[in-house]
Amino acid sequence: MRKLQWLLALILVLALAVACGGTTAEPEAEATTESTTETTTETTETTETTTETTAETDCASPDLFCVGVVTDVGQIDDKSFNQSAWEGAQTAVVAHGAKVEYVETRDATDYANNLGLFIADQYDVIVTVGFALGEATIEAAKANPNINFIGVDQFQGEALPNVAGLIFNEDKAGYLGGSLAAMMAAEQGSDTIAAVLGTDLIPPVVAFKEGFEAGARAINPDINVISTFHPGGLDVAFTDPEWGAATAKQAIDQGATVIFGAGGQTGNGALIEVAGNDGLYCIGVDTDQWETVPEAQPCLISSAMKLITVGVADLITAHVEGSFPSGNFIGEVGLAPFHDFDSVISEEIKTRLQEIDAGLRDGSITTGYGQ
Repeated sequence: MRKLQWLLALILVLALAVACGGTTAEPEAEATTESTTETTTETTETTETTTETTAETDCASPDLFCVGVVTDVGQIDDKSFNQSAWEGAQTAVVAHGAKVEYVETRDATDYANNLGLFIADQYDVIVTVGFALGEATIEAAKANPNINFIGVDQFQGEALPNVAGLIFNEDKAGYLGGSLAAMMAAEQGSDTIAAVLGTDLIPPVVAFKEGFEAGARAINPDINVISTFHPGGLDVAFTDPEWGAATAKQAIDQGATVIFGAGGQTGNGALIEVAGNDGLYCIGVDTDQWETVPEAQPCLISSAMKLITVGVADLITAHVEGSFPSGNFIGEVGLAPFHDFDSVISEEIKTRLQEIDAGLRDGSITTGYGQ
């Protein structure tokens, strides 16, 4: 009898344990499209979050200023284009007390969905990064007139009151880079330089290439410029450092002594490949890549910059001040500092670059792009 009572008591304890703690919670829905996208706040370190993350603070509140960034295909820390836009958005944290988050796009089919994450949470400003997001940005802006959109590298053919296209004269930045490359090649006794590029499906990349070639030929009409676009589509053209490295090696084998890498991680691969060869030079793109790609420092004499960070920050401030522009907003371009190569670049070359920059600004020098 006592054994039976003990057994019944044991069964009752086990039943209570199952009822109180034995069930498994259903997994929460992802805030992004499964594995194709990642979101994070400015204060988190990485990767995927759930819908709880964006619900922690209410962007619908007039007391909270929210800025969202949707990257093009590629990573937020691409050490180039996406990263520059993200850094521009991050300035709003200190300057305006903003909440800032990003969505990292992994597939072009997710552009609209990724925009929708910030729209649903009633963000005040949404930054979309890259030419390829242009159509999705316009559609979202038309449907959400109370949100301001900043489209980086998105030319606005028809101005909408809540869209500012942050565009740049990439051909001018490329022209300066090509002029520097040709002059440095000449000092090496070389007549061959190269450009390793993302896809020609993106007009700004084509502009960089055309400007680079024009600037080089303005210095040396007989110079040999080996320009190579990535053969893949938008999904891979900027995220292929192996191809970038292999293409740079081919150019080196053909005698190139200065190589321009312009294509996100693909271009970075080219820069790093050049850095492994003594006596060769490389030129970065979009941002000062001395700071973002330290592996390239052994060869990196400068970068053909688009001041994306400054442009994004300025447009966010314009929103806060009630002076947000519509249509196209032209950002600045220029060469990055020479850093450790400052003593290597002759005063003659520095003076010539200053003259070229001044000519590009006042219109006395043209790149020929688009003509």
